[in-house]
Amino acid sequence: MNAEFKFDVIVIGAGHAGCEAANAAARMGAKTCLVTMDMNKIAQMSCNPAIGGIAKGQIAREVDALGGLMGIVTDASAIQFRMLNRSKGPAMWSPRAQCDRARYIQEMRLILENTPNLHIWQDEAREILVKNGQITGVRTIWDVVLHARAVVITAGTFLNGLMHIGRSKVEGGRCAEPASKFLTASIEHFGIRKARMKTGTPVRIDKRSVHLEEMGLEPGETDYHRFSYLGPQRKLPQLPCWTCNTNEEVHKILRSGLADSPLYNGQIQSIGPRYCPSIETKLVVFPDRESHPLFLEPEGVETNELYLNGFSSSLPMDIQLQALKQIPCFRDVKLYRPGYAIEYDFFDPTQLKHSLESKKVDGLFFAGQVNGTTGYEEAGGQGIVAGINAALSCNGNERFTLGRDEAYIGVLIDDLVTKGVDEPYRMFTSRAEYRILLRQDNADARLTPISSRLGIATPERTTIWEKKQKNIDEIISFCHNYPIKIDRINAFLEQHNSTPLQRGCKLFDLLVRPELNLSLLSEEIDKLKELIDSFGDKKEEIAEAAEIEMKYSGYIEREKQLAEKMQRLEAIKIKGNFNYEEINSLSTEARQKLTALQPTTLGQASRIPGVSPSDISILLVLLGR
Repeated sequence: MNAEFKFDVIVIGAGHAGCEAANAAARMGAKTCLVTMDMNKIAQMSCNPAIGGIAKGQIAREVDALGGLMGIVTDASAIQFRMLNRSKGPAMWSPRAQCDRARYIQEMRLILENTPNLHIWQDEAREILVKNGQITGVRTIWDVVLHARAVVITAGTFLNGLMHIGRSKVEGGRCAEPASKFLTASIEHFGIRKARMKTGTPVRIDKRSVHLEEMGLEPGETDYHRFSYLGPQRKLPQLPCWTCNTNEEVHKILRSGLADSPLYNGQIQSIGPRYCPSIETKLVVFPDRESHPLFLEPEGVETNELYLNGFSSSLPMDIQLQALKQIPCFRDVKLYRPGYAIEYDFFDPTQLKHSLESKKVDGLFFAGQVNGTTGYEEAGGQGIVAGINAALSCNGNERFTLGRDEAYIGVLIDDLVTKGVDEPYRMFTSRAEYRILLRQDNADARLTPISSRLGIATPERTTIWEKKQKNIDEIISFCHNYPIKIDRINAFLEQHNSTPLQRGCKLFDLLVRPELNLSLLSEEIDKLKELIDSFGDKKEEIAEAAEIEMKYSGYIEREKQLAEKMQRLEAIKIKGNFNYEEINSLSTEARQKLTALQPTTLGQASRIPGVSPSDISILLVLLGR
């Protein structure tokens, strides 16, 4: 075998998980091979061409802070940006960007093709090669053997993928793309359990056939916010989205097709996403709803293709078309393609360590939808962790993990390996206990120092972060020390419906008032404005981060204390200490769950469904605590 087929790390699949995994491993110095069935579909956005959203935006920012690519590529391809949940506190703010689908692929491929230590191989993985419980490589359908010390599986929806439109079924991993039919059996051979899941996608519409003037207009935002802390402001034209609603006539036609729906005729047995249901599922679950909102979103700057968010469906093609035509703005609608459902194999994530390495095969890692998740961001977050750990494993180094108080990615992975999945897993802010600590604005503060230590962050990223942190500290120090005099500020306070001062204070004491902010105060206090203006083109971003740190300092400190208390349980190692089946004082369910999952720490044990606080107390007593 030629030398070019010997690698440190092989990544199977070039979706969002695979791209991040391959980039991370290569950046850490591992000789890496990214195997993809089609180089023209690298980082393809299979469903909505958008990155971010509630909680997902935080993950995308975390991937960027760790030295990943998602944020940079999103900013380069964004055609609409919005910061969601602005009406709520900053812990809930989540960035979202609609992207140019073709440009996203182009930008990602450009980066990957020019990444040192990274080779791209167009082929299909047929089987994993294992010797004495250790991964040794991959064999492809062309009988090429790629040797490696670590392999990352990021196959998305391609493993035995089966697409459905009405009663018609076609094998494939995505529309017009073949399924991977051999890899699952190869992985199962080593005792790794698989199951089936389902997801779907909506119709794609020709813009020229839509009466856009009859729809609600939803423009994006053009302020300083972006995804990556490195990149420039969005450079592509910023486009609007449009809104409309279904109606009872639409629902009547959709209901007439339910008998032929693969979701309800027994054709599909697997479970779909609860939080992104098909339009037919909405009708069944919410029978009294007279309408459902739809969002028409552009697929790119130079295409007429539009994505109809909210109309995911696998109903027969004619039913989908007839139903849409009952909406006035779609009366002349023409489709590029109908919606469809897809079933695919995934592997039980409770078989993984927190490093995303298999408990069954050393050096074998899993990331993305093959772990039972849904969403590009969830995939990218897992991918970068798996890629880091695959590189670390090559040299026998300690694996990298993230705690629940460090990142949404840490919450995601802990949920997967501790609780497993019974439906496609999607991240929400409600899944995180420490939302105040895990904000979108401080992802770089939390994770860029880590990526610097790991060797993923470029010197440029590290320098930018260090400068930003210095500037944030300067603002906070200024506010804590700048004196405010009554005669100088009270007229300003009354003007902004804020209670006048009875005595002097520091600027910080004014800033914590909900009706005041740094922008307002800088208009009144020249020295504050001079300081903020001195930070150049990142001044808004820096000021926002400093303001949040100060306004919510009490809440942040309280949450840090809660996290520290939880860390005490995380510090108590229990794996290998107990034969749970012999501890009769534990509940039957606890014995079964603890035996099956073999948690590493007491903290992880406490999060296993079915393990009660009293069970944890028993384990503490047995440990002599």
